[in-house]
Amino acid sequence: QIACFMIMRNPVTWRWSHARHHTDTVIVGRDPEIAVMRPPDLFRLVLNFFGILDVWFAMVDMLRNAFGVISAAEKTFIPEMEQPKAIRIARIWLAIYVVTIVAAIAMGSILPLILIGLPRLYGAWHHVLTGLLQHGGLADNVIDHRLNSRTVYMNPISRFIYWNMNYHVEHHMFPMVPYHALPRLHAMIKHDLPAPNPSIWSGYREMLPAFLRQLRNEDYFLNRELPATARPYREEFHNELAPAAQ
Repeated sequence: QIACFMIMRNPVTWRWSHARHHTDTVIVGRDPEIAVMRPPDLFRLVLNFFGILDVWFAMVDMLRNAFGVISAAEKTFIPEMEQPKAIRIARIWLAIYVVTIVAAIAMGSILPLILIGLPRLYGAWHHVLTGLLQHGGLADNVIDHRLNSRTVYMNPISRFIYWNMNYHVEHHMFPMVPYHALPRLHAMIKHDLPAPNPSIWSGYREMLPAFLRQLRNEDYFLNRELPATARPYREEFHNELAPAAQ
């Protein structure tokens, strides 16, 4: 609840949106959490490091939900029985923001907004920095998480803030494994996975040129090479399931 409030994502909406994301990872038209569509909107990516567009859309969604409106897109992944919870939380949030704004006016100080609301603008950069690496530049419309997700070795501070989600291939393959066990899981199955990027910088050196190429050719993506010890990607299995994923 606290984390979702800080990043302005309704926790009910986010729970069910993320369940869909894990079910249909980077399946276009099904996954509501594709951070970068093709061709990529690089200007929007830059703005999101400061949360500018995300805050605007989050406020719009909060006001809409607070007035009892669940969007058509939200109805596709939020169960009907859960929708009143999303509305209730949006109303609580709206009340908190109103009180915060009133307090800032009464105190003649921006301090209340520095603590509530504005952190999403000035504190979003690490969240975006790490989040883009999860799937950016990789294949879409495939059902093998080794091909559409990226594992990146990160410094201890980023790993702590990120709760080991840098082991993102492992997280998608086995989403019920708790965050603290992901390094051990990685050690157990890395023979079956593409080589991880050795650092955040390495991940961006791979991802950003892919984004630039997608501006000219939106069909381009980074093809993850599986090691000789890995089980091969089952193309025929994907083709059999493709109609069901559409």
